[in-house]
Amino acid sequence: MHVSYHGHSVVKIKTGDYTILIDPFINGNELTDLTVADEKPDVILLTHAHNDHVGDTVELAKKNNAQVIAIFELANYLDSLGLNAVGMGLGGAHEFDFGVVKFTKAFHSSSFTTAEGEVIYGGMPAGILFKAEGKTIYHAGDTEVFGDMKMLGERNDIDVAFVPIGDHFTMGAEDAAYAVELLKPKVVVPVHYNTFPPIEQDPAYFKSLVKNAKVNILKSGESIKL
Repeated sequence: MHVSYHGHSVVKIKTGDYTILIDPFINGNELTDLTVADEKPDVILLTHAHNDHVGDTVELAKKNNAQVIAIFELANYLDSLGLNAVGMGLGGAHEFDFGVVKFTKAFHSSSFTTAEGEVIYGGMPAGILFKAEGKTIYHAGDTEVFGDMKMLGERNDIDVAFVPIGDHFTMGAEDAAYAVELLKPKVVVPVHYNTFPPIEQDPAYFKSLVKNAKVNILKSGESIKL
């Protein structure tokens, strides 16, 4: 399994048979190395409804007949646009052909703004636990640190965790480092930083604060083999 980072909160997982994209914000993301024309996901997983996370989901899903998995309200909206969307709830897990998806808590907000300016309620924001080929990946989504991360760490042997460090809208470096203490992943990758001025951060500072996990500061397009 290869897991790669592509700027902002975009993560790509390649298993033996499937390509999975998490939060595919490509157009408008100056930090990404991806193009919508070249991406061929089989599955898209969404943490929440904000435009910088839903991103290019509609175009990618329609072009590739990709299955979209999201929190129930967001999935219903995407289904109304003609996508093959599966809605789930916090704490719920499901075993798909490509792996197990479980949505976890995240403390943030969640709404989608259409091109016409309409605001669509997106349900609860979430993190994602993904398990396949004997490995566990945790994408925290947009969130602050919270105590139940300790439970996630105790109940799941997390191989790699993607945690936001951008501050302003999510936890910053100090809180993210504390989140790593709770989650106890083998490897942690900082995400959701430097895309826009309010979330400019130095990932090296975050790395200096983390004591009990390997920190991989990935450039866009770089990957980890699990």
